Amino acid sequence: MTLDFSNTNTLWASILAQTLQRLGLTIAVISPGSRSTPLAIAFVQQAQIETIPVLDERSAAFFALGIARRTHLPVALVCTSGTAGANFYPAVIEAKQSKVPLLVLTADRPPELLHCHAGQAIDQQKLFGSFPNWYAELALPSLDLGMLRYLRQTTLHAWERSQFPAPGPVHLNLPFRDPLAPIPQPAAEALSQTFEPETFFAGIEPRSHQSTNIPDAFSQVFPTWHSCERGIIIAGSTQPQDPEQYCRAISQVSWTLGWPVLAEGLSPLRNYADLNPHLISTYDLILRNQQLAKQLEPEMVIRLGELPISKVLRTWLDTVQPQQWVIDPSSDNFDPLHGQVEHLRTSVEALAQVLNAGSHSAAQSQSLSHDYLDLWRTAETKVRQTLDQKLASLDWLFEGKAAWLLSQFLPPQTPLFVANSMPVRDVECFWQPNHAQILPFFNRGASGIDGTLSTALGIAHRHQSSVMLSGDLALLHDTNGFLLRNKFAGHLTIVLINNNGGGIFEMLPISQYDPPFEEFFATPQSLDFAQLCATYKVEYILIQTWEQLVQKLNPLPTRGIRVLELQTNRKADAQWRNTHLGAFAANLSIRAETPPTVKDLN
Repeated sequence: MTLDFSNTNTLWASILAQTLQRLGLTIAVISPGSRSTPLAIAFVQQAQIETIPVLDERSAAFFALGIARRTHLPVALVCTSGTAGANFYPAVIEAKQSKVPLLVLTADRPPELLHCHAGQAIDQQKLFGSFPNWYAELALPSLDLGMLRYLRQTTLHAWERSQFPAPGPVHLNLPFRDPLAPIPQPAAEALSQTFEPETFFAGIEPRSHQSTNIPDAFSQVFPTWHSCERGIIIAGSTQPQDPEQYCRAISQVSWTLGWPVLAEGLSPLRNYADLNPHLISTYDLILRNQQLAKQLEPEMVIRLGELPISKVLRTWLDTVQPQQWVIDPSSDNFDPLHGQVEHLRTSVEALAQVLNAGSHSAAQSQSLSHDYLDLWRTAETKVRQTLDQKLASLDWLFEGKAAWLLSQFLPPQTPLFVANSMPVRDVECFWQPNHAQILPFFNRGASGIDGTLSTALGIAHRHQSSVMLSGDLALLHDTNGFLLRNKFAGHLTIVLINNNGGGIFEMLPISQYDPPFEEFFATPQSLDFAQLCATYKVEYILIQTWEQLVQKLNPLPTRGIRVLELQTNRKADAQWRNTHLGAFAANLSIRAETPPTVKDLN
């Protein structure tokens, strides 16, 4: 046990750090500064906590976010007073929106140095507004045993609130008076003679909170679901702690009800395709055919996670207005379309257990016609085959093909971070179902391009060799993330789609108005990424053929950071999408027929 009795500040900070260590904290990301000195020293002194210094606070916050995303455990994030904490804001927002546990510890000036133009002093109370799960302004450090107990219990509560009832950020603002360095103080040293650590920390150990509550409403909706022949399950983006268990649970629900599963590219379902032959991956293309969209209208929908990115799917649901049930244990409102939605606040794993227990209900569902399910599966088989043939024949560097190849050639269980804007949409549209158990990660809570590289490095840190799929602007927005290279343990390959600007804007009506389109929306930077990588001492390879890309994807290196750049043409890519995306299902007519096998689907 490490408690520092040098002075009041060091003891206060070390009790906080020791409490967190006993609760299960393993990583603290620390940005440099003076006012946070006691906190930095306290975490460094805890041998069981890995401490990582990161210069840029915004990069530090997203790096911590990436680690917490992967581990599903809180990561401590420490900075000094002033505007340092403000740079955490984008990551705090993302953590809240996507339910990632973070412990944000901002050091602050004492009250007497606020509102008087003291240096590096701003109003830090509730700095992040309503985004934290919980906020506390801590008292000034004290040697009083009652106050030390207050610190211990506040820290315990902060840890709990970062995970329950839903994961998210917690903000503790900690004021410190001088001395900030571990300058000896007799009163603190004297306290070490009477302080009993084992008694003080008794009973503090890792805690977990699992919600398995099954709402009473289930007993009412089960018969409704079982009697419905035209139902679908929509699996949106999510990052479950146990992807295989999550996928098996959805498969159980799908088989029991006889409903197809429309699985977004960011859902783990597409990477566990062998578990569910009812999987539909080409719904965005299928629903572009208005006749098919009408033929496939559902009466009921079970939704898991966020709504998929597909605007085509969202428009279809908004037009049809089916009865919907959202399965999620949190208290959030998951209905951006404002339809007929009931929120059942439990997990799909718990739902599957209950459905599995009702064998009579399963038998009832088997007696229903599966014509509707067969229509979906027939459409999936035909459109998937057409899409795959078209992409396989493309020899020029169309950016959408990169996502398609990643789905086929990444090593099994590879963590893949997908940047926002076009990469997530390419994964949604082109990601081929597979059995490779690839682990998709993403920042879709607020859907910004902030901290893309830093988040990916956090996911890859001390983990399996990882990959990031990113556009040029998202990478450029976070190049300070490369400063992590000396502390980063592991490997990250960055598949960089460089179309010299914001390719997503080429798909919007504003692209027809230039000026101002090129300068103010596409914003080309015309940067030499080879020189940028050389500056940061990062390996760089220019990819000129698809065969070269595939060769570099498997096997992946085990150490370092590597950039694989594909130089693409955003206008040519936009033209290809406009020409072909609506054509894959344009001439397709379907009728119920013999269902395809799992092999046919994949």
